Amino acid sequence: MNRDLRFLTASLFVWGIGEGLFFYFQPIYLQKLGASPTAIGAILGAGGLILSFAHIPAGAVADRFGRRPVMWASWGTGLVAAFFMAAAHSLALFTVGLLLYSLSAFVIAPLNSYVTAARGKWSVQRALTLTSASFNTGAVLGSLAGGRLGELVGLESVYRFAAGLFVVSVVLVLFIRPQPVVRQAQQETAVKGFRNSLAPRFWAFIGFVFVAMFALYLPQPLAPNFLNDVRGATLGNIGLFGALSRGGMVFFSMILGSFEAWSGFLMAQFAGGLFPLLIWKGTGLPWYSLAYFFVGGYWASRALSAAEVRSMVEEAAMGLAYGFNETMSGLAVFGASVLAGRLYAVNPELPFRLSVYLLPFILLGNLPFHPRWRRKPKSNGS
Repeated sequence: MNRDLRFLTASLFVWGIGEGLFFYFQPIYLQKLGASPTAIGAILGAGGLILSFAHIPAGAVADRFGRRPVMWASWGTGLVAAFFMAAAHSLALFTVGLLLYSLSAFVIAPLNSYVTAARGKWSVQRALTLTSASFNTGAVLGSLAGGRLGELVGLESVYRFAAGLFVVSVVLVLFIRPQPVVRQAQQETAVKGFRNSLAPRFWAFIGFVFVAMFALYLPQPLAPNFLNDVRGATLGNIGLFGALSRGGMVFFSMILGSFEAWSGFLMAQFAGGLFPLLIWKGTGLPWYSLAYFFVGGYWASRALSAAEVRSMVEEAAMGLAYGFNETMSGLAVFGASVLAGRLYAVNPELPFRLSVYLLPFILLGNLPFHPRWRRKPKSNGS
């Protein structure tokens, strides 16, 4: 691992601790501030929708002007949002901070591009999953601490601790070095090829990414509320579940990152699909703990879908392609969150049940993208 990746993974690790402090408690805190299940789904979905419109321009700007400035802008946005959430004491103001924090994830495409370019001799999937694992390792610690802090001093306090950790993360990311920008002529040639010869397979794949991520995310937004309200889980239990989720992400990232991207993507979907089944049919904390470990497959699948996208485009169009991929994931989060809130209001079990029913169709949907039928792009060095 080179110098830049060391600083970047350290920054992601610290940020992961901060985000882990509150991430799995967001739906419960929104409920505490007066939001209904339908409103919670809409608020969480709105974050995904706003972010969806930021991925493509963020990737394109990173390709044209450099990845590091876009990454710095994202870290700064997340820091401001964290302080805003920490200071907010009403549902309306807190929602503004939450949406701003969701927007800060526009960094994903430029970050994936930066890591891909800095990976050295590593494979794309190994580099992407390892840096993702560093973030989620921090989130394991943050989730455990967040549940304990929430019980001792209240959920509102965890946002102040998170904001302090984000300051440290921002300082660390300032030390990464810039990467050369691909010449405009090369970008235009790559984008032209991206739009023409590679477009059919690429568009089909990101359409599939939307459907797969929708089905896998559907049971997640209201799961903490379901476990807290219906199954009697405590904040400490939910903090443990969050830690297991991120631990599962680290495990699946490290294991599946060693596989070819298509195979790893498929196995990650299967693992993530076990989450709703175990929550729906589980009868105690061991089953819910196992469920949250397997939901790590969902997060691993997002990194592995990016690795699959990389096989379809040239380097000069990499940020743009990653942006489209993340846009589909963000739109899936929006649609799944809104639907989950409405289904939960009718029957709390419905989001889990529908996700289970969709899983076999999602797994079969991977078959057209098997490497046997892959059309490899010309590359100027990947």
